[in-house]
Amino acid sequence: MIRKATIKDIKPIHELLHEYGKREELLARPLSELYDHVRDFTVYEDEANGKIIGCCALQFCWEDLAEIRSLAVQPNYLGKNIGMKLTETVLDEAKSFNITKVFTLTYKPEFFDKFGFVQINRSELPLKIWSDCIICVKFPDCDEIAMMKEM
Repeated sequence: MIRKATIKDIKPIHELLHEYGKREELLARPLSELYDHVRDFTVYEDEANGKIIGCCALQFCWEDLAEIRSLAVQPNYLGKNIGMKLTETVLDEAKSFNITKVFTLTYKPEFFDKFGFVQINRSELPLKIWSDCIICVKFPDCDEIAMMKEM
């Protein structure tokens, strides 16, 4: 079941993101920041046991621009299209807010290719997004790939 995240989902989301962060497959986020952005998150919940299987955030950056962040699926559930469903859900959410461009910074460009994202130079992104980058351990040597989708 896909639904918007609630406060009770933040700790499982944090654990999931931390796992992928240890593998350097995404940038983990501090627990306090996740609580600040709970309304950005959509989760995939196993209806049988209530466990959070996956998560994805849509963060609004400007009147016409949003970012897909923190897309992660429990490793033992990979290959079941959960990431695809979460991405489709947040893209639909972006459309409902009349967002015309969605970007992501990713280590998995082939995944986002399937949704019509194209690689761009990070310099094409607005300066506003760099406020998060400054606190990243990889700044200024970012190795994520910037991608954009025109809605």
